Order: sequence, then C-alpha cells, then structure tokens
Amino acid sequence: MTDTSAPLITHGGNLHEAARLYRIPYGEWLDLSTGINPHGYPVPPVPPDAWRRLPDDGDGFAALAARYYGAPDASHVLPVAGSQAAIRALPALLPRAIAGIAPLTYSEYAPAFARAGHEVVSLDTACATPPEAITHAVIVNPNNPTAAYASAQTLLDWHAHLSARDGTLLVDEAFADAMPAPSASLASFTARPGLVVLRSPGKFFGLAGVRAGFVLAAPALLEPLRETLGAWTVSGPARHAVSAAFADTAWQRDMHTRLAAEGERLATLLRAQRFNVQATPLFTWTADARAQALHRALAQRGIWTRFFSQQRSVRVGLPASENEWMRLEHALTESVREIDAHAAR
Repeated sequence: MTDTSAPLITHGGNLHEAARLYRIPYGEWLDLSTGINPHGYPVPPVPPDAWRRLPDDGDGFAALAARYYGAPDASHVLPVAGSQAAIRALPALLPRAIAGIAPLTYSEYAPAFARAGHEVVSLDTACATPPEAITHAVIVNPNNPTAAYASAQTLLDWHAHLSARDGTLLVDEAFADAMPAPSASLASFTARPGLVVLRSPGKFFGLAGVRAGFVLAAPALLEPLRETLGAWTVSGPARHAVSAAFADTAWQRDMHTRLAAEGERLATLLRAQRFNVQATPLFTWTADARAQALHRALAQRGIWTRFFSQQRSVRVGLPASENEWMRLEHALTESVREIDAHAAR
C-alpha cells in the first residue's frame, strides 16, 4: 500500500525553504531542482485585451493544442490551469477501485486517488501487463524523477487490459515534449475510452508560471471534468503565451537540439563523478548511496537539487548559462571530494 499519510507534498522550486534551511540569501541560489527548461520561450508582449477580457473558449486554443499534441480534434482537448488541476479532480470522476501508481513518481497522484476513495497500491511499471487486481493505473512517461520511459505499444497494451476491466490508464506526458521520440506519445489515441493523457507546456517551453495544461481524452470524460473545474480555467495572458509557443516551430526545433546536447552534458558531468544516471534532456537522476550527502553538499554551496528519500536519489536540472555550468561543475568536484574524504575517515 502506498503511504499517503504525509500532510504536505513537497516539490522542487522551493527556494525560500532552501534559503531558510541553509541561511544563504534567496538571490544567491542556483535552482536546479525542477527539471523546467531554463531557456524559457520568449513570450511576445501580451495584448491589452488578454488582460481586460474574460478568456473565450471560442478562440481556438483547444484546437491549437490538438494540432500541436496530435490529438484527434479539439473535442478531445480540455485546457486546464496546469495539469495539477486535473490530477486533483480526475480521480473523483472515476469509479472507485484499486489504482496502481509507481512508488517513486510525481508525488501528487497517490494522495489525489486516495482522497477520492480509491485504494492505492504500488505499481511496477516494468511489468508487461498491469496486475489483475488493478483497475486504474497512472504512468508518468518519461517518469519524473527516474526518467524511465515506456514505448507507445507497451502503454497501449496496458490500456487494452485496463479497458477490458472498465478501468482507466492515465498517462502523464509532462516531460514528453523534450524527448527525441514524440511518436511515443499516446495523444493520437485519446478517442479510446479509458485513456487519459496529460500534457504541460510548462516543462519544455519553460512556462511553468503561466499554469496552463491540457487533458486529452474522449469527450465523455472531458465533459464532467469541464463541469467540475468550471469556467475560465486558463487566463487570457496564459493562452496568449502558450499559443505563441505552439506556433513557433523554428524555436521548437532549435530547442530540441539544444536540450539534447545540454542533457547529455549534464549526464556526463555526473558520470564523471562515478554516479550511475538516468536522464531526459531536461534532467538527470541518480540513485546512489551518496545521494543525500550530495544534495546537502551542493546546498551548502547554494545549489538546490531535489532529493528523494525513496531509493536515496537526487534529480538535477539544467543550468541556464555557461557561468552556471562552471559553478555546478566546480561544486560537484568539491562536494564529491568532501563526501569521499568523510567516508574514508
């Protein structure tokens, strides 16, 4: 049974907490704790009407997202105030049953399903098929934080088994935009009952602050979710920013190339310090006996990473500039030397 008793769910980006814990001024931190693209999309100036008028669902926003993600059409896309809004609301719309969720994945899912009355059990996503007892399954693909990645065919096989049980497969593709194989997305299959795909422009486009996301699913599921969330879920300025980002194919192409190179650079940097790593273009994860010591040593040097007590692991995001890369490389070398010296005593 997954433990959902913790009253507070922690996330990366909590720099004020880091500043308090380590007594380093907020402005002196290098935040590598989130896995968000540090080279955010350069949003064009916001038109005055985006501030003055209520968001209008007739603006083609859902259709634009359907084209970008490859969903069947706009009726299969629901814009939401970040995928977080859907994660909290969706479980209550599903029949109460046993929900399988990986023990180390995005930490909001298990509490959301438990609050909605589902029994939450630990899920091994490496299995060829979902366990017989499970009716609903959540798979983050690529997984956050472990970077584990399942093929589209594997996920479709899972969906077929769950659908036969009148169950649901929820696939969170928040980090999929940056991956080199977008064909692994299940967006184009979301006309199938019992298949839900969550997408977020916040990670790849570096627009987490706009709080916009999309639920891709059959209209029969989207309609009750729309009624639950209510009107105007995505603000006018957010719609403007995301629409511009979706339309800029040249920026997307260049950014894919850049992130692939920088993701490999980060993974190589950690391998050089004898860490076994798994990586996406936006973050590198390592499960290592030295993980907590590394997290603390970097924090003492004003570099904030995300530590996971499960599997004693650390997730590290991309620096934004060459100066930040040099700062990280220097801090890594110093930290590992310090850790090794302590272990040798």
